[in-house]
Amino acid sequence: MNFIVISIKKYFFTFIFLLFIIGLILFSNNNLVAAQDGLALWATKVVPSLFPFFVATELLCQTNFTYILGKLFNKFMKPIFNVPGESSAAIILGTISGYPIGAKIVCNLKEQKVISKIEAERLIAYTNNSGPLFILGTIGIALFNDKKIGFILLISHILASVAVGYCFRFWKKDKFDINFRETKFNSKLSPIKVSDMGEILGNSIKKSISSILAIGGFIVLFSVILSILNTSSIFDIISSILYNFGVPQDITITTITGILELTNGVNLSSSIYQSLPMISILLTSFLLGFGGISVLLQVYSIIVKQNISIKPYFYGKLLQGLFSVLFTFILI
Repeated sequence: MNFIVISIKKYFFTFIFLLFIIGLILFSNNNLVAAQDGLALWATKVVPSLFPFFVATELLCQTNFTYILGKLFNKFMKPIFNVPGESSAAIILGTISGYPIGAKIVCNLKEQKVISKIEAERLIAYTNNSGPLFILGTIGIALFNDKKIGFILLISHILASVAVGYCFRFWKKDKFDINFRETKFNSKLSPIKVSDMGEILGNSIKKSISSILAIGGFIVLFSVILSILNTSSIFDIISSILYNFGVPQDITITTITGILELTNGVNLSSSIYQSLPMISILLTSFLLGFGGISVLLQVYSIIVKQNISIKPYFYGKLLQGLFSVLFTFILI
């Protein structure tokens, strides 16, 4: 048994990737359409909305913006979240802009040595959130056709994020980053000169292009993965098994899809609103809080460059999903 377990661990990803290649070959026609749809989604929706924010946040982090916020919010951030006041930039912009702007700002703060690695891990758990425009516009109005539902989901989402932030104030509380304390830089930067704007803007655009290309790759990849799971009837098999235990097939397919990729998941969740209204709203709230594996990998591709662990992000998003369900149920 030990030999079998070791063999499974050793060759697990080899087996998964091999199945993925087989799926690409067997269902090439449907996969091609899915890849085209994913690429179109990235080019027409994601790039126009996220790329300017990426550039803007890169530019903003070169100014005294975080220093100003640190002065304003340090009295609140330390007691509540156990992070310096400058971290409020990641919380505010991460909530307003949506995934994965929060991760980008956390990495910028760590790179500038405004925060330590431990503080970055605390922040990464709750500073990446769905944007208000996505929750109110896309989900509330477009999918559910009800502004009230959109506001309930948004309020629950923000409250859950704050709750997770408070919980993660205890993350590695007794550990200290000695190297950071010895080399910490002052977050008050020198004023930007006009002569430096070309270099700063160029570097900001280069970093933003790298991030947006990675996000596009994840969107196309997960569009193809969902296509394979649908075409191969894997979703149907899993939902049939769980149906024997009393779980409706629509809920199973919606949950699995949303855990893998958020947008497709909330779209399916809204489609069962007429038949199962409460479950539909609560499930949507959980998926918004969790964010999905696709977003998790997008965040990981950003934070890995700064050697920030992905574990607190995963624990935090799972906890945020549960908190979101609780707050949504109370508000309803």
